[in-house]
Amino acid sequence: MLELSQIFALDICAYAVMSNHFHVVLHINTNAAANWDLREIVVRWHQLCKGSTLSQRFVQGEPMGSAEMTRLSEVAEIWRARLSDISWFMRYLNESVARAANREDRCTGRFWEGRFKSQALLDERALAACMAYVDLNPIRARMANTPESSAHTSVKQRITAARDGIQPEELMPFAGNPQDPMPAGIPFRLQDYIELVDWSGRCLREGKRGAIDSELPPILERLQIDPRHWLYLNRHFESRFKSLVGSAHAVRSACEQLGKRWSHGIRDCERFLSPPAT
Repeated sequence: MLELSQIFALDICAYAVMSNHFHVVLHINTNAAANWDLREIVVRWHQLCKGSTLSQRFVQGEPMGSAEMTRLSEVAEIWRARLSDISWFMRYLNESVARAANREDRCTGRFWEGRFKSQALLDERALAACMAYVDLNPIRARMANTPESSAHTSVKQRITAARDGIQPEELMPFAGNPQDPMPAGIPFRLQDYIELVDWSGRCLREGKRGAIDSELPPILERLQIDPRHWLYLNRHFESRFKSLVGSAHAVRSACEQLGKRWSHGIRDCERFLSPPAT
């Protein structure tokens, strides 16, 4: 997963690899893909497959005619689009896992039960809720007691790196709270997010459904999310929302752009992810 993200124009915000499934939160880096020149597109594609005879000749530095270069450029544009496409990312990721599992089991045939499911995260609240939901998977499944002890999760990787005062190169960095100009990255402070996940994990592990600890992470106040709603999202995010996730206003705007009349789960977006009326 981490290796593929370095090939594709996709940044990994959060991930959790469980015993029989995995979750990943991805950011499509359209600006990076748009700035790739012909050679970079070809070199990246060749890390996935052999390419074509033309692309092989191109990387080897063989002389090529103008018609051949035009044809290669046309094909490269298709590859550029694929390298910024989540479906193609999942295709190569799932295929590599399936091949490895079949070799291990000495069998052939279908490995995954079905295609992946995806949700579009439209704003900060949806992004924070989904990332925490993913990072807390092992705690929710009672496979770990703390975020730093949860194997195969992005939050553990981030905490380990933070102890050395750095952020993991393989993951999209935290860029701090929204500002102008806003640097590239996740629009939260790393410390705030780790505190939020730690607090959420403690509540989930101890099954607190009534009174909530008064020492709330400040990020909840900034995002204007009720702590009880937040803990509910940590348990049910995946089941409560379908294709579009965010404030009700963000979902309605996305529906208008997509020509859709309605989005399943918009009432839950209104309840859990929309700021309180003023």
